[in-house]
Amino acid sequence: MDTLPRPGLRERKKQRTRDELVRAALELFTSKGYERTTVDEIADAVDVSQRTFFRYFAGKEEAAFAVLEMAEAHFLDLVRERPPHESPLEALRRAVLENWDTLHETIESVIPVELHMRAFQLIESTPTLLAVHLRRTAELEEELARLIAEREGLDVDTDPRPRVAVAVFTGVMRVTGQRWSAGDDLSVEAIRALTTAYLDQVGPALAKNWNIQGKTDDDAA
Repeated sequence: MDTLPRPGLRERKKQRTRDELVRAALELFTSKGYERTTVDEIADAVDVSQRTFFRYFAGKEEAAFAVLEMAEAHFLDLVRERPPHESPLEALRRAVLENWDTLHETIESVIPVELHMRAFQLIESTPTLLAVHLRRTAELEEELARLIAEREGLDVDTDPRPRVAVAVFTGVMRVTGQRWSAGDDLSVEAIRALTTAYLDQVGPALAKNWNIQGKTDDDAA
């Protein structure tokens, strides 16, 4: 069986420095606030120079999203691995739940899950970071739509269904993130439970009449 070669000592040291910078940045962001944390403070926490920080990141923003980017990449891999008989929305649903279930394994080499969840809540509650998050979500939507189109044997530029399905899914994820970040329980279990509950409402929300009075009138007729 083919195996990837083990990275050399130099590469391992570089990866370790990058991981330490990410952890220090997220610890400072979540304790002091994103805007009040400086690059110098992040570098000092790892005992490296500001110049070293900029070898790894263009700025604080990249460090803030480094672990979330890992989780998103893993989610895309999970979507690719879903069996072909599943509908697009079911494949997305199962992939996102599995992503939460395996989050620890995905990011544990860089930061604890608890720190990631606090950083995610920070992103949701910090206007500067939220704006970046929404931009990145739009880019992820396009990648997902193309992935779903390829999975279903469709042309994403002529068939609107992949983008519509992804828009519904990511809309639910946005609501989930908003409601979770505003709550008191910032655990993985809490956001997974909300994700499940909200995705379970997609079918009823799109297919049923919500107007109770209207239903009563129809029944009476």
